[in-house]
Amino acid sequence: MILSEILTAVKTIKVVGPVDIDIADIQIDSRKVSAGAMFVAVAGTQVDGHTFIPKAIELGASAVLCQELPAEVADAVTYVQVADSEAAVGPLAHAFFGSPTTKLDLIGVTGTNGKTTIATLLYKLFRRFGYKCGLVSTVCNYIDDEAMPTSHTTPDPITLNRLLGRMADEGCRYAFMEVSSHSVAQHRIEGLIFKGGIFTNLTRDHLDYHKTVEAYRDAKKGFFDLLPKGAFAVTNADDKNGLFMTQNTLASVRTYSLRGVADFHARILEEGFEGMTLDVCGREVCVQFIGRFNVSNLLAVYGAAVCLGKNPEDVLVGLSTLKPVNGRFETIRSREGVTAIVDYAHTPDALDNVLSTVNEILRKPGQCITVCGAGGNRDKGKRPLMAQSAVRASDRVIITSDNPRFEDPQAIIDDMLAGITTAEDKRKVVSIVDRREAIRTACMLAQPGDVILIAGKGHEDYQEVQGVKHHFDDHEVVREAFGL
Repeated sequence: MILSEILTAVKTIKVVGPVDIDIADIQIDSRKVSAGAMFVAVAGTQVDGHTFIPKAIELGASAVLCQELPAEVADAVTYVQVADSEAAVGPLAHAFFGSPTTKLDLIGVTGTNGKTTIATLLYKLFRRFGYKCGLVSTVCNYIDDEAMPTSHTTPDPITLNRLLGRMADEGCRYAFMEVSSHSVAQHRIEGLIFKGGIFTNLTRDHLDYHKTVEAYRDAKKGFFDLLPKGAFAVTNADDKNGLFMTQNTLASVRTYSLRGVADFHARILEEGFEGMTLDVCGREVCVQFIGRFNVSNLLAVYGAAVCLGKNPEDVLVGLSTLKPVNGRFETIRSREGVTAIVDYAHTPDALDNVLSTVNEILRKPGQCITVCGAGGNRDKGKRPLMAQSAVRASDRVIITSDNPRFEDPQAIIDDMLAGITTAEDKRKVVSIVDRREAIRTACMLAQPGDVILIAGKGHEDYQEVQGVKHHFDDHEVVREAFGL
């Protein structure tokens, strides 16, 4: 693509060199630069990309976009100066990959919990309607039925636009994606045109990066501030931040609620570990999901689908056929009548929601046994809060390792145990560093009618220790312990 055409997507300060040259690729990683590429030097928080400009040129870059022009410029290389190179990457990549979001309807989902479930269910629902669809999620990315592994909730702008470009080229009509707070703060979604946005909820998370709840909240709100006129915003009226998120948006705002008056509303008529019967906007539907938090997720899916022009009756029929997302309140039953639930809950609020659902359905004298941990090199402040959530709503708690990353697993467990202060609560708790042994112990302790919640990793099939990912799957350990 000709450089001058790409540059129409950004405001430049200065250009040194010709702009009628052909650009073969765009990269922010100098190690991936090849002949004819444009290298974008991003002044990151850890490493300043400007120091790698010589390396990128050595590897064949024919253009460099930067915030500060080098003191010496190389011959046959065009230099483009902009005010913020990080913010420029998205629009440049969007233009380079053919402006894909002008060719498909892109729907973003943001919030602390529920993003993966809502985005994945929308993807499955609209494929059921007969459309080719794309999905960008924590679990896996999809171009229609082609699966591609993912390492970030929202990829970097170049990876993301390349993916969306392929979706558009292969005839996808819709794309559904999770929008993380990091992606907004780091301008990863800059340049994309969204047809709609969904807000789920907001509780404490990612404070290791954002530092304050307010900064985390404002990053989420920034997504809705970007929505254009003509788009829709479906927001959770049951969350105190629901209307705050949409107060400055140009999009048409619709609300959903389980508790009050809203454009889309629902209530539970019956529930069990096999599913629920719901009243959704005056219509009855049976679904294969459990828990109030999942009713909220399904209502968001319903609202978004209706906003996209789908018939409400058709949407309800579609919802009745959908199954839970991998690692999101997945149930595994033993032959002896013990129920294990594998869930991704890794925040205090998520644990509260899942355990509340378990206790609503659990039939006494059945007990709730919770296995949980906390990730290393992340927000330490939530560790004692998670332990408190687990103890408050469980009969027994086993605190164990999650993804310790570069921290000592025992130190993480000690941080969690610091939240358990009363003698009564301490009697409920044991700690087992080895996660496999912790899950096996819970399965051995459980009696028929008991429920074991295994929280924190959900869909993940690895455990990260000292920078190395080792294969580990909660589902596999449970099935092995149950003899299935």
